[in-house]
Amino acid sequence: MPTDPTPGSKSAPAASEDAHSTSRRHLLRYGLAAGAATAIGGVGGRVLAANLLGAPAPFGAAIDAQFPLCLTAADGTAPTGPLRPLKLAWNASAICTASAPIAKETGIFARHGLDVEFVNFGSSTEQLLEAIATGKADAGIGMALRWLKPLEQGFDVKITAGVHGGCLRLLGNAEAGITSVAALKGKTIAVSDQASPGKNFFSIYLAEHGIDPFNDVEWRQYPLEALPLAIDKGEAHALADADPRTWIWIKASKGKLVELATNLSEKYVDRTCCIIGVRGSLIRDEKPVATALTRAILEGAHKAGTDPELAARVFSGYGGKGSEEDLVAMLKSQDHHHSPVGADLKRQIALYADELKLVQVFKPATDTARFAEKVYADVLS
Repeated sequence: MPTDPTPGSKSAPAASEDAHSTSRRHLLRYGLAAGAATAIGGVGGRVLAANLLGAPAPFGAAIDAQFPLCLTAADGTAPTGPLRPLKLAWNASAICTASAPIAKETGIFARHGLDVEFVNFGSSTEQLLEAIATGKADAGIGMALRWLKPLEQGFDVKITAGVHGGCLRLLGNAEAGITSVAALKGKTIAVSDQASPGKNFFSIYLAEHGIDPFNDVEWRQYPLEALPLAIDKGEAHALADADPRTWIWIKASKGKLVELATNLSEKYVDRTCCIIGVRGSLIRDEKPVATALTRAILEGAHKAGTDPELAARVFSGYGGKGSEEDLVAMLKSQDHHHSPVGADLKRQIALYADELKLVQVFKPATDTARFAEKVYADVLS
């Protein structure tokens, strides 16, 4: 069933209270457990210890009740010692990574004892993951459905948290009668590459709605900015990609493009799409640093949810596409209040892996529960 095609409306209902409660319980448990950390190593160790063990401010003092990130550094005093330098790989054009520049520009990284340098890898996932695995970067933020296949192949990168949900959209050409998922049978869908998160997710989504993603539709590759042009020329009937572009394309089309589904539709309403990946050796050698980085990014994600105006300004300042008004609206249509960790995140990773088997991305023999255990690292307890 198509969702409301008007930009600014939520494409899926808010995540259930049970889902939010699960996330809050995980964060509470890990936040309390972090207070037991004692061995802090590496540059700026004393600073990291002070931040990880909590500040003297009231517990959760300035944190929104909907998303209580426990033992954050937000209400503590700024560190006085040297900051631990880190390199964070990201895609500067993707609004779903806005939690990183928010954490940098609002001082969250510094309050966690970190001096974070950004390395922009665009959409080159293999290069990004290789950079993390080989120490050219220490961590990164990216989309689960682009990262999981390379991680299956053995990159030494561990997932430490989910960041947010939503941002992938499947758009149909209303003028050609493509106003529902069912109408896509026998049609062509434009994508930016054959391993894109949009192609992977909506292949799964179509399969679950009775449309064979191999035989009932054609996935045709175009340069990213040319996706709407493929529809204008009649070469494609729909397109699949991510915000901010998809949001902007809907608005610019003046009703020609309509939203058919998102990665928050139906059962995916509480599913994370963007994740934090940390170099395996950093977790093994300096776990408190990985903890501080993960917690800081989650604080940035929290700010994106509670203050989308701030998130829009920060993202715009890094060259992000879209007016601030549009960016605020698209952030509100996403889910920035549910950042899974622990058992919740491992469950979601295993579900994605099972679904990727369905569309022949994962090997049929992969034990998805074991895979989730292997690629997840608990740095918050």
